[in-house]
Amino acid sequence: MKGEVVVDVLSFVGIVIKQIACLYETVHYTWMHRFAHISPASRVHNPLFRPSYSHKAVRPIPAQGVSPRRSQVPRRHRVCWYKAVLRCAVVAGLVCYMMPDGFASLVRLVQKRETEAEIGESLFEPETGMGGMPYFEVGLLGIDSKTASLGKEALISGIPEPAEYSKPTLLLYTSYTVQPGDIISNLAQSFGLNQDTLISVNGITNTRLLQINQVLRVPNQDGILYQVRKQDTLESIAAKFKTSLEAIQTVNELFSDSLMVNTTLFIPGARLEMLDLQEINGDLFIWPVRGYITSHYGYRSSPFTGIRQFHSGIDIGVPMGTPIRAAMAGRVTSVGFDKSFGNFVVISHHAGYRTLYAHLSVIRTKSGDYVGTGERIGDAGSTGLSTGPHLHFTVYKHGVTINPRALIK
Repeated sequence: MKGEVVVDVLSFVGIVIKQIACLYETVHYTWMHRFAHISPASRVHNPLFRPSYSHKAVRPIPAQGVSPRRSQVPRRHRVCWYKAVLRCAVVAGLVCYMMPDGFASLVRLVQKRETEAEIGESLFEPETGMGGMPYFEVGLLGIDSKTASLGKEALISGIPEPAEYSKPTLLLYTSYTVQPGDIISNLAQSFGLNQDTLISVNGITNTRLLQINQVLRVPNQDGILYQVRKQDTLESIAAKFKTSLEAIQTVNELFSDSLMVNTTLFIPGARLEMLDLQEINGDLFIWPVRGYITSHYGYRSSPFTGIRQFHSGIDIGVPMGTPIRAAMAGRVTSVGFDKSFGNFVVISHHAGYRTLYAHLSVIRTKSGDYVGTGERIGDAGSTGLSTGPHLHFTVYKHGVTINPRALIK
């Protein structure tokens, strides 16, 4: 846009120069032929159109005669000072035209960068405050002291977050159909939500079992569902999930403080327990040993009798003496020998979980010890009813066996 304006201005200036030149030639022609050859006593010495007939190339013509069509003064000897003046005027006009948006804006940009650099240094570089803590001058940012208490990000922008953004809103849902390749974490990110929200709202117990064409409910805000218990009140629920009473009432459209047992509430901003989230995502346990699975969880034919029977864990084939490690931190509750499991170790974990490690060749822990995740508790072997060196790994939840593969990273 600016280039087009410059071209237009230059075109206009060219036209004006041409018109001025034509006008000057006309005036100069008239002056030279009407007033240049009168008597010396009556000549008018015009400083603008001073005749140059005194040059040796000028041949005087009597005033009484008819003026010729053209001056007898050669073109190269005519007065040309107006061209230099016009060129200077054009250059000055272009400079004045470009100064407001060109050089002046560049100067302002340089000054702005220098000011921002000074403000950045005053904000984030330690100065001579008490205890070496960094401090800043609020006046440099053009904001008042009340806004200065909003934190570093608000101070940099200078614009506090509108109060409407932090107010609770009504709960609204949209639907989404699961497509091939979708996983909960990516879906949650695309919707701008926590994966806890999608898991809780849709009652997902295992994210690895998400089905294609499954329809998910997608809320318009983060939060989880909570089922009211007998002793619960709005105050206790708000305190438990560290949210406000007003937010719970607004989101769930509650008009009284009384609650009915087994009522499902949406708790805005709440998150699932980390252990519950790990269990649902299958990230609760680590592999106790790296190997290949020789027998899966569930029904199988017994390698000894051939009778179909239930296998309560998974068998992981590994070389003899391979280190066996605790799948999750916990307390060793039992160690010993069993005719079926051979040398075994049982570890109790939080949330009602227990793990069994069987067919060990060597036990490297004792009952009552606390072991961390990945800590060595024994060596792989083939003791008890076994057809070769391997580890039998079982997971219990409140005394009931569950498939370990659904909980191992």
